[in-house]
Amino acid sequence: MNQSLQKEIFPLVPLGESGTFQTRIISVSNQKGGVGKTTTTINLSTALAAVGKKVLVVDLDPQGNASTGLGIDRANRTNGTYEVLFGECEIDQAASSSRVPNLFVIPASIHLSGAEIELVDARHRESRMKEALSKSCGGYDYVLFDCPPSLNLLTLNALVASDSVLVPLQCEFFALEGLSHLVKTIERVRASFNDRLELMGVVLTMYDRRNNLSTQVSDNVRAHFGDKVFETVIPRNVRISEAPSFGLPAIVYDMKCNGSQAYIQLAKELLKREKALKSKRGIAA
Repeated sequence: MNQSLQKEIFPLVPLGESGTFQTRIISVSNQKGGVGKTTTTINLSTALAAVGKKVLVVDLDPQGNASTGLGIDRANRTNGTYEVLFGECEIDQAASSSRVPNLFVIPASIHLSGAEIELVDARHRESRMKEALSKSCGGYDYVLFDCPPSLNLLTLNALVASDSVLVPLQCEFFALEGLSHLVKTIERVRASFNDRLELMGVVLTMYDRRNNLSTQVSDNVRAHFGDKVFETVIPRNVRISEAPSFGLPAIVYDMKCNGSQAYIQLAKELLKREKALKSKRGIAA
């Protein structure tokens, strides 16, 4: 990461607030594909790392796009999420350094595509990732799960291990239907497996101000979910689409583009929300 990027993002949060609280574990999830889930995971984690947070991205999508987008070559994915899930290695052994300081990745390999079937008959099949994280010595401030675009056992492992769920939502009609199903899933997981799980918020993605539908979807989501919807919206932006082919987050590839600036603002808003939440609960920042 170059110094200009650090200087751009660091002023958002005083460094004294960094690394002083319990690890926050977030599932970036939406059962609908193509909503900007992986892009959000990559760029939000980059922005958090740039303000001094120690961040771990866990790639739970068999496609492995988050791993590729953070520059982890497929040939170097010997240990990854599959091996962690099946006890073949621990979190700290599987975590690889990315090109971004403070940002680490547990990559997805081709073996993960068969994990869903193998987990069906496994003991404690829904809590394997939670157990693995409990043994980690990495001292991460944030752990972000990039979940697959379905509500399967891989996603369930992420939800059981997480404190909260961040939902990227594409500004189109059908995305609203999937969101209602995801909210019900969060409620079921909270009732059966993880009573601390909560909806952190909804991030509107692929927003096009020239399109009336984007505005209508935004208004509907905000009317229903209120302050759970982040003020920051992520616009459609070609530079965001180009960045993964270079194995770089968009924030590193082109920090000045509208999409990168939006993700920087999203990180700023998330940190402010986290600070307010800690204050409400009486936790020192």
